[in-house]
Amino acid sequence: MYIGRSIVCALICAASGMAQTNGKPGASQCADLAKLKIPGVALEMTKAEWLPAANALPAYCRADGVINRRTGVGGVEYGIGFALALPENWNHDFLMQGGGGLNGSVAPPMGAQAAGITPGLARGFAVVTTDTGHKGKGAFDGSFLSDQQAMLDFSYQAIGRVAETAKQIIAAYYGAAASYSYYVGCSTGGREGMIMTQRYPTYFDGVVSGAPAMRTGFSNLADRWVAVALNRIAPKDSEGKPIPGGALSESDKKLVMDSLLKRCDAKDGLEDGMIFHTSGCDFDPMALVCNGPKAEGCLSVEQAGAIKKGFAGPKDSRGMQVYPGFFFDTGIAAKTGIPGLLNPGPSPVGPREPPTQQDVDREAIEAEQPLIDSTFTRLNTFSGRNGKLIFITA
Repeated sequence: MYIGRSIVCALICAASGMAQTNGKPGASQCADLAKLKIPGVALEMTKAEWLPAANALPAYCRADGVINRRTGVGGVEYGIGFALALPENWNHDFLMQGGGGLNGSVAPPMGAQAAGITPGLARGFAVVTTDTGHKGKGAFDGSFLSDQQAMLDFSYQAIGRVAETAKQIIAAYYGAAASYSYYVGCSTGGREGMIMTQRYPTYFDGVVSGAPAMRTGFSNLADRWVAVALNRIAPKDSEGKPIPGGALSESDKKLVMDSLLKRCDAKDGLEDGMIFHTSGCDFDPMALVCNGPKAEGCLSVEQAGAIKKGFAGPKDSRGMQVYPGFFFDTGIAAKTGIPGLLNPGPSPVGPREPPTQQDVDREAIEAEQPLIDSTFTRLNTFSGRNGKLIFITA
């Protein structure tokens, strides 16, 4: 969206009582943002705070707000929360920072993704972040999905509205519109970056999409497939439910990882504790099965079979592959960040308990999520205005 440098600024400033500075705004102009109103936008500014230079960051104004605050399904309060950092020494450009997981919180607007050791804010960018319309109890809290508007906001609407609003606030604050606009995100943020090129092709001049979560309905189905395979052989608690992560002991996981590295580490030409030639890795967990009863240093038939079935990927009732199988690599036993596939726990979306059953036929139909998926490829409006899209793997 193009914003006229003088017309829009004048309208916003007049509506809010802000004075146009056309210079270097400071604490006074920052405080004025608390009463900012934008015509046609259900905007509530909740905080406007001037922060002095510290920890390699410049002095900047942090403005927090909510767009379209409302009461949704079950009496839950919703609204598109955002935070905008406006540096004292602005470089005249705008950077939108993508989210992660299922969002649900407003991250500090630093612009650190794909920025090396110098975040975007320190480079002079005005940076915005958003929770995409809901509050979550964790990175994968999907409770908001029961509310239609919250689902729409998360899928694509919130990032468009925040981008528009942030540009208008920037124009009002600095007295000039941003010269160039960029979007940078990874995982969910990478998906959001792709959404920007596909559904808001005039909003950004450049987009960096890192490891985009492109077909999350199907990837969640596949993750559940592995979890179900392992949970079915896991020991049970007092209520008869599988103990999360109980299918494999720590020594079992170490055995799998040590054996995997021994088999596949050097296949990429360098024995360094990492596996890069994943397609050439022919590790077979069945090779670790004990000759007799389960003992240290080997796996039971059930354990090895569950790993093999899980990593082969989900199949429907006709035996058709629904999602590709997983590669064996050094991340499968990870405990920090997103847990590795050998550490299944409660389902991130749906019942909050270890899953032991799965209807792949039904889930495959539900996995089609055209609102969330970012697979539209006709980008001639974006590219026609010299928009640039860069993909990175992490």
